Amino acid sequence: MAEVQTLEEFYRQKFNWLPENLQQDIGHFNVFRLEDFQGAHAKTLKYSRRDFFKINIVRGRNIYHYADKSVEINGSSLTFFNPKVPYTYESLSETKTGYFCIFKEGFFTERMRGSIHELPMFAPGGKPSFALTEEQDQHVSQIFEKMLAEINSDYRYKYDLLMNYVTELIHYALKMEPLDTIYKHPDAKSRITAIFTELLERQFPIETTTQRFTLRSAKDFADQLAVHVNHLNRAIKETTGKTTTEHIADRLVAEAKALLKHTNWNISEISYCLGFEEPAHFNNFFRKLTNQTPSSFRIV
Repeated sequence: MAEVQTLEEFYRQKFNWLPENLQQDIGHFNVFRLEDFQGAHAKTLKYSRRDFFKINIVRGRNIYHYADKSVEINGSSLTFFNPKVPYTYESLSETKTGYFCIFKEGFFTERMRGSIHELPMFAPGGKPSFALTEEQDQHVSQIFEKMLAEINSDYRYKYDLLMNYVTELIHYALKMEPLDTIYKHPDAKSRITAIFTELLERQFPIETTTQRFTLRSAKDFADQLAVHVNHLNRAIKETTGKTTTEHIADRLVAEAKALLKHTNWNISEISYCLGFEEPAHFNNFFRKLTNQTPSSFRIV
């Protein structure tokens, strides 16, 4: 399962400090030059999800790994990353130049109607990377330079202006074709299956008795992916040979076994964490898939 990098971890790893208003600022925004992370600040970017959005322009020869896709880019690209999908960059050049901005969902939703997840580049299964010509690189870079100038200003409404710059980047990208031809998915069905698997795995491991498994049905996942449940079921069945429900049940029983063997939580606590309203429902589920009760499995 991919790790999740928080904003706090980002700032500690990159700068060894935290912005004073980070905890209160649910709509946090910041912008940087990639050159500032070369040399002493350079660190390998782990393949993981972040709990924030990121937009960047990167120059040179790079490979980025995004969900189950690996995309090689030689030149300039504008890329949009969202918190639902893990990613990393692999630089094939000696130096990496460009810009990036990071923001929490609140930065967007507090200032605009609609959901950021409805935008094609941020939608699950979307294609987030756009190749740039030299002229397009110059235009996008100018927007980032405006962001850098504004973030350090004392202008009272600077975050509204920064939101306008983010929106300009989004609409500029929407007018371009994404890097469609170099995606290594065989088809859309495998793409949706990969994202379903990531959403399923993201809920594990269960580490505390207050944590709860919430996406428990095919419809729950279909709603998250913004697709019809029948489309999701067909895609997963055709690409894996198993139904969506079977995948969920298999992963759920695997976690149940781990909790029964490696924690001292009682059956009711484990039942609650795994999303069952009553311990009896958990007992029936576990017995159906293992031919054992949770209690008998624990003492074996």
